[in-house]
Amino acid sequence: MSGHNRWTKIKRKKEAQGAAKGKLFTKLIKEITVAARTGGGDPAGNARLRAAIDLAKEANMPADNITRAVKKGTGELEGVAYEEAVYEGYGPGGVAMIVECLTDNRNRTAGDVRSTFAKNGGNLAAEGAVAWNFERRGVVEVRPGPTEDQVMEAAIEAGAEDVVNHGTDGFEVRTHPNDLHGVAEALEKRLKLGGRRLTFVPKETVKLQDHDKARTMLKLMDALEELDDVQSVHANFEMDDKLMEQLA
Repeated sequence: MSGHNRWTKIKRKKEAQGAAKGKLFTKLIKEITVAARTGGGDPAGNARLRAAIDLAKEANMPADNITRAVKKGTGELEGVAYEEAVYEGYGPGGVAMIVECLTDNRNRTAGDVRSTFAKNGGNLAAEGAVAWNFERRGVVEVRPGPTEDQVMEAAIEAGAEDVVNHGTDGFEVRTHPNDLHGVAEALEKRLKLGGRRLTFVPKETVKLQDHDKARTMLKLMDALEELDDVQSVHANFEMDDKLMEQLA
């Protein structure tokens, strides 16, 4: 199992509870607003917006909040003008990382990201240094229950590209970004689904086996995700379940 995928699931469970939920809502509102601004306010014709709305619904965000965020993006309501910024870097053990941000002040965000890398065992890299090792993909989560063969059959018929078995956490069906919602709609007729989102999937991974490096890596992930301007952090590390359980 990819350690990064497992850690992402743990983080999302934490975000759905307590004070972290407010920060999660803020990130989702930013994403909905920018998605609507760049691709229009109709989810049917805007794959990024639809993915953002799906995540917001999964997080139980009130419908009024979603509607307001869309209207801010389309200009129907006044709102902050966020712009996208993507940073690349390295974590402990040579782990490649991509940090996606939405910000109203690039200088502030760049400084915060650079400082966070430096303080937590990593370093910021030049543009293009690690991006080659990632592909943009759509991801549909399938809840535990069906067999791998059942999920594979449904995924193939739906036009998906790949299926990843996450054991007791269920499955992950991967698609071309433009096919995300078509595949999800086909799958939900046969399977119980979790979230669906656009993400970066690594072509090659780094296995973290050293306890200290693994702990530092997760600390870096945490610190970056705590930054207000950071939307998501992607990394190409893996670690086995036993080590992940020790560190979670």
